[in-house]
Amino acid sequence: MELHFKKPSKETRDAMCEAAKSIDYASNRGFDEIRLAQDKISKTTGHEYVKILNSGNSAILAVMNSFKNKIMVPDQGGWTGFRNMAEFRGIEVIKVPTDLGIINPETLEDTINEHKPEALFITSFAGYIAEQPVKELFEVCDDKGVILVEDASGGIGDKEKNLGNGEHAHVIVASTGSPKIVNVGSGGFISTNNNELFKKSKVLLKTLKANPVTCAGISEEIKNAPQILSKTGEACNILKKEFKSAVHPDKRGISIALKTDDPKKTGYLLRQELKADGRGIVTVCPRYERVLIDAVCLEIKNLDVQCLENDTLKEIVRIVKGIID
Repeated sequence: MELHFKKPSKETRDAMCEAAKSIDYASNRGFDEIRLAQDKISKTTGHEYVKILNSGNSAILAVMNSFKNKIMVPDQGGWTGFRNMAEFRGIEVIKVPTDLGIINPETLEDTINEHKPEALFITSFAGYIAEQPVKELFEVCDDKGVILVEDASGGIGDKEKNLGNGEHAHVIVASTGSPKIVNVGSGGFISTNNNELFKKSKVLLKTLKANPVTCAGISEEIKNAPQILSKTGEACNILKKEFKSAVHPDKRGISIALKTDDPKKTGYLLRQELKADGRGIVTVCPRYERVLIDAVCLEIKNLDVQCLENDTLKEIVRIVKGIID
């Protein structure tokens, strides 16, 4: 069985190479790539305004710059960049209690009423493992005057329109680095209908902007996002059905978490067997970015979609059951 780490499509690599060869930084050449990428992102998220930056964390920092006092994050299954950028800006972080990363709308409402925060930062999938009820959370936030910021690095291109959808988030941020759904090796973006957000972070946005080569890659690779997300989710659904120890077995995800009594040992054994081009695809928990219980995560999102055929998935199941069972 050969597993391959996710990489940009040939068309995307070709587009980036062509952009690198043709851009004249002394002229206006390069702005076309930026505008085209912004248009493609806008059509994907449904938001009017888009800025492309050099990383996903830069996008989070630029958005965080709009807030002053308190923001909320899930108590697990979020992204550490939320907390890091808030601490950098001197903003208090409130943790919303969750069910292994999943936020209940009623719990969110109670937390908002108690702490009066300015924003909620979530990821499309809690820990990449289970889909957040983004629409329901947005409705609570919108009713309470709280800004919902969705990190859709794992949810861009959702065919079901639940994730990465501007109708369900005031602001969407995403990384386009490796191995995200829109994977060009670097970059990130912000989309919103609130242009005031960009005005507040004008200096940061200029300082952290992406180069035209990254933008050329995004324009091409974002076309593949629906298929990549769909196929990755389908593979995880197949794998979850094979393991009684799967966390959130009935929810969509792009990685799977399996409970185990000895995660360090289990993780070590799995890493010896499951590698993609020499790179590991196993994460050991407890870990804030996944779940805070004893478990191991199989990072299916890191695999090239060509590896997600039935025969390969059956072999992964055989290997994992030989170690966990």
